[in-house]
Amino acid sequence: MPRQLLSSLAVAALTVSLAACGTSRFDGPRARAGVGPQAALEPTVPAVPSGAVTAAPLAPPPGASAAPDGPPPAGGEVAVVAPGSNVIAEPVTPPPAPPPVVATGRSAVVGSWTARDAAGASCKVSLSSAPALDLYKASAAGCANKDLAKVTAWDYRDGEVYLYQAGGTVAARLRQGGGSLDGALTKSGASLALVRGG
Repeated sequence: MPRQLLSSLAVAALTVSLAACGTSRFDGPRARAGVGPQAALEPTVPAVPSGAVTAAPLAPPPGASAAPDGPPPAGGEVAVVAPGSNVIAEPVTPPPAPPPVVATGRSAVVGSWTARDAAGASCKVSLSSAPALDLYKASAAGCANKDLAKVTAWDYRDGEVYLYQAGGTVAARLRQGGGSLDGALTKSGASLALVRGG
């Protein structure tokens, strides 16, 4: 609001206050005749100019910034600070993401694997979720190792994968380790590893 308009409003408010202070003792014949305290005040009061009054939003106080009209910043950085306060807003850091869950158990080992024996030979072993009596169906393709080539079933017990040949003989025992299965062939004791792949 312009300073001149504020001054004019202050003078008008003072004039109204002084006029309201008059009592009946000043309303006698002398007051009506232009004599007395009221008559003395009237000539010295300047006329209040009338004009249009406009309204506009006030600027923020010194040291405070106006609130943005856009959306809050990304990454959870939201802070509400009262204007004029001495609080400094700091970005809010979101909590770290939890570590990825490594699937374990029977369902985690179903699928195609590449088997590698101690001699460096590799072949394909498939572990199915289809039941085969008390076990699950399995198959091996391209395996040079005779024991591994005869695998027809598998099971998961106590955190270990058992590969079976026809007739129920255990061909290999493996344990989950990260993204692979590591163990040994039962007859020879040679190491065996299965890694994901098709």
